[in-house]
Amino acid sequence: MSQRPEPLRLGSTAPNFDADTTNGPINFHEFIGDKWVILFSHPEDYTPVCTTELGAFAKLEPEFTKRGVKLIGLSANTVDSHGGWIKDIDEISGSSLKFPIIGDKERKVALAYDMLDHQDATNVDSKGIAFTIRSVFIIDPKKTIRTILSYPASTGRNTAEVLRIVDSLQTGDKHRVTTPINWVPG
Repeated sequence: MSQRPEPLRLGSTAPNFDADTTNGPINFHEFIGDKWVILFSHPEDYTPVCTTELGAFAKLEPEFTKRGVKLIGLSANTVDSHGGWIKDIDEISGSSLKFPIIGDKERKVALAYDMLDHQDATNVDSKGIAFTIRSVFIIDPKKTIRTILSYPASTGRNTAEVLRIVDSLQTGDKHRVTTPINWVPG
């Protein structure tokens, strides 16, 4: 297995990479441009929890867009697998998934962002290579990592909480304030 890179921390510059996605090839820093980005990973296509999570992100995409936030997903599956799966996501969730999903079969991006499951020996593919965990990176327009969330493969995320974190970060940046427990805009 490849050498693990230095750990990413809050305040780290988001590593740049080139990747194939369901919306075509990207350079990550060019994709970010002058927007906020949520880069999130899921363990595997066509699984129940991952399907509901991506459907939930797709349904909330208009809210993220209002806040100047782009979404981009990632897993160790191929772009072709993602493309077929998107149809299932839309049908099951009633969404219309438009954001790109990175195909990271070789785990290059997952390794750079430490998205691999090193503690669950059952979360591996047929070759014994670790699948990605449920990671969330909130990255600001300066390409600075502002939030890192890591969930085990067994635990689904709360997309409303991810949106709340974006609101908190943007409010804090704009008004130089901190937000208390359970804070929501309004």
